[in-house]
Amino acid sequence: MSEHEGQPPVAVQFGGEFPIEVSGLKTSFGKHVIHENLDLKVRRGEILGVVGGSGTGKSVLMRAIIGLQSPDEGVIEVLGERMDTPRAAGDLDVRSRWGVLFQGGALFSTLTVAENIEVPLKEFHPEIGPELRREIAEFKVRLSGLPPEAADKYPSELSGGMKKRAGLARALALDPELLFLDEPTAGLDPISAAAFDDLTRELQDTLGHTVFLITHDLDTLYEICDRVAVIADKRVIAVGTIPELLALDHPWIQEYFNGPRGRAAKQAQGRASLVARERKATMDKQAKAGE
Repeated sequence: MSEHEGQPPVAVQFGGEFPIEVSGLKTSFGKHVIHENLDLKVRRGEILGVVGGSGTGKSVLMRAIIGLQSPDEGVIEVLGERMDTPRAAGDLDVRSRWGVLFQGGALFSTLTVAENIEVPLKEFHPEIGPELRREIAEFKVRLSGLPPEAADKYPSELSGGMKKRAGLARALALDPELLFLDEPTAGLDPISAAAFDDLTRELQDTLGHTVFLITHDLDTLYEICDRVAVIADKRVIAVGTIPELLALDHPWIQEYFNGPRGRAAKQAQGRASLVARERKATMDKQAKAGE
């Protein structure tokens, strides 16, 4: 199933808008072609998971979308701006409307967490004074779920999970409309990964941004992603909900979602849904009894 075939009507919350549109994309490194004739539309307000085997160019696609990788061919539009031209890729206005969490956090090692968060504020809003920048940084630290004292710590003093949250806090510094997350739970233990997933969904629910999330974590896909885009054969071969993808007979999709880890993630998601329904039923019963 392509994203142009058999799609249900667009849900109201997405408004029928696509803040990210990629058409006919080709990227390569020398003679090695990564993507060829790749198309993708991301709906406003959704968390889109992006999956694919090693070497399929998930991170390359993200870098092309945000202007860090020049495509050989194709059109990329982000928030109505063309990103496949050198001029647009350097446009500070559009770049200030997204936040990016790179793999590993990509924090500046010689700066504290607060100073890392202040970097985009200095770049895009030089008119903001030091005191207000610090106040904003402290707020983003709390928003990311870090303790207040983490603001003055250096990356080397943080655990893996805290580094991810610090990177997320920096990505949120400019109150972005779009949030790009590249393998945000990679290297985290299951409890920390689940907590980061919960935080991502809570922030999206609260702030309403659109999330482009590259991951190989099946639990993440089942728990928080509204749709999933699958990259294979140098293009996006399918976009849809997990049940829609499971109905396809593509060998990689079937192996990925119906393999041992995929089945385990599906069962865990089912158990979590059952617990949530039971909790809601209990709360409804208690509320009714108190009337």
